[in-house]
Amino acid sequence: MPDSSTGSTGSTARPSRRAVIAATAGVTTALAAGATVHAAAGPATPDDRRLRALISRMTLEEKVGQLFVMRVYGHSATDPDQADIDANLKEIGVRTAAELLARYRVGGIIYFAWAHNTRAPHQIADLSNGIQKASLGLPRGLPVLISTDQEHGIVARVGEPATLFPGAMAIGAGGSLSDARSLGRIAGRELRALGIRQNYSPVADVNVNPANPVIGVRSFGSDPEAVASLVAAEVRGYESSHVASTAKHFPGHGDTVDDSHAKLPYIHHTREQWERLDAPPFRAAIAAGIDSIMTAHIVVPALDGSEDPATLSRPILTGILREELGYDGVVVTDSLGMEGVRTKYGDDRVPVLALKAGVDQLLNPPSLDVAWNAVLRAVRDGELTEDRLDESILRVLRLKARLGLFTDPYVSHAGVDRTVGTRAHLAGADRIAERTTTLLVNEGGLLPLSRRSRPRLLVVGADPASPSGTTGPPTGVLAAALTELGFTATALSTGTAPSPATVAKAVAAAQEADAVVVGTYNVSASSSQKTLVEQLLATGKPVVAVAVRNPYDVAHLPGVRAYLASYSWTDVELRAAARVIAGRVNPRGTLPVPVQRADDPTTVLYPVGHGLRY
Repeated sequence: MPDSSTGSTGSTARPSRRAVIAATAGVTTALAAGATVHAAAGPATPDDRRLRALISRMTLEEKVGQLFVMRVYGHSATDPDQADIDANLKEIGVRTAAELLARYRVGGIIYFAWAHNTRAPHQIADLSNGIQKASLGLPRGLPVLISTDQEHGIVARVGEPATLFPGAMAIGAGGSLSDARSLGRIAGRELRALGIRQNYSPVADVNVNPANPVIGVRSFGSDPEAVASLVAAEVRGYESSHVASTAKHFPGHGDTVDDSHAKLPYIHHTREQWERLDAPPFRAAIAAGIDSIMTAHIVVPALDGSEDPATLSRPILTGILREELGYDGVVVTDSLGMEGVRTKYGDDRVPVLALKAGVDQLLNPPSLDVAWNAVLRAVRDGELTEDRLDESILRVLRLKARLGLFTDPYVSHAGVDRTVGTRAHLAGADRIAERTTTLLVNEGGLLPLSRRSRPRLLVVGADPASPSGTTGPPTGVLAAALTELGFTATALSTGTAPSPATVAKAVAAAQEADAVVVGTYNVSASSSQKTLVEQLLATGKPVVAVAVRNPYDVAHLPGVRAYLASYSWTDVELRAAARVIAGRVNPRGTLPVPVQRADDPTTVLYPVGHGLRY
């Protein structure tokens, strides 16, 4: 395990799931010999006995707290900005992360960029250290399992100067298991150096529905076996960096037209379809030693006729995940603030029902006070037993111990500087991105564009809200990258729904250019982006289109002579697309999902595996 004095991210051999490190006794005198606790989570190894001894000395209130993973506002554990203090008081009833830990004894904290947790690498490391210090200073002080959603691509909570990689569908387009492992290994090392020990990634959903509004490019693709292989490879990469990875969203969120953030989706797969389409990536993750699995707020009637969301379903979480698939690791809910899990039951029932279903960690409830007291009351009223809580706490403590949190909870600025956003890591991300960019159309060999006489390019298109992997609007990033490659490129943002006036402005600007590059974002039959592209084509100028999110856009734009899919608008993928446009690299990606005809969705326009070369 790493040396706490340096923040090193060494590569010592990782213990097995049940071989929890023996050195936990140094954290607290609660691990005295002879203490026992009744918990059904696995055999009584010597290390488990130490952890059970610790559990036996916890108060009921401390046990309840260990089950929760909570958000908290602020860049500092003890001295956040006033606006963050106000937000904490309003939403949680505490001022700081330190007060959150003192009042509720939560076992985990999740970082978000919008909560101002992830401003800069040294700040993140200091926040992590402050959280650990605050928790370890309490009676029976326990380390905190700090987590985040660092999927890469369109979902990243830690931005530059950390290394940002292409997202899952781009990795699927590259098809390299080695690249998936490298992503997990490098991303894991950087997260660990920042004090983040649990990452809610990889996405194990198989995106078989092009209309899926919540997964899409967050999935590796539509082929279950290909997705399974890439999930397992990424999991092994995280394992090598001693960061817990999380396969999500069980039992599979890939075939829905509803977003579980806003409503409760139904998945109408039969049991046979679930086994064939949804289960393989989760089976592969378990076989690879996945540390945690996140539940989905979806209804799958074929798996549970009660129509409870999977997060609250004992037949799904205990019957299938635990008993049929043999998984005995940590099960964490998706955010309990999402409408998908709040539709059928109140916020006071959801955490209790989740625990009864087989969950171990309760993630980010809308009101921690309501949820915490509901679990406490359920135990005191006999609806839940302490033994049931002890099962989950033991699983969580095993994970903390296996990650070295009992012996090495702190990180250092020196470790951050040696690890985060290094030249080697950034170069590795660029190389991976070059292997993912997919050339779908290239009529007449329009690409690569000639760089002779420094031609003038107009870069227009959608500038969606920027994830953490961007330094500015996509049109600006792409124009800057093309300028560095020998073009004279000018950016003009036209947005995701350009008005007639904006379209006219872009068309006028195109008249002064030698060629136009247009970024498209989730184009539909009625989208004004389609009008923009059609009118740009009507100028007679060469038009190169880049799908900066879903690759399905190409089906709505049949007149485009050159079409690339970058699968995201983050810098690393846009820079790779620019190098392909300029001919610096040959496009190597192939579609990991089929693209159907816009006018006949039963007909495949471009199949899985389609991808052109120069």
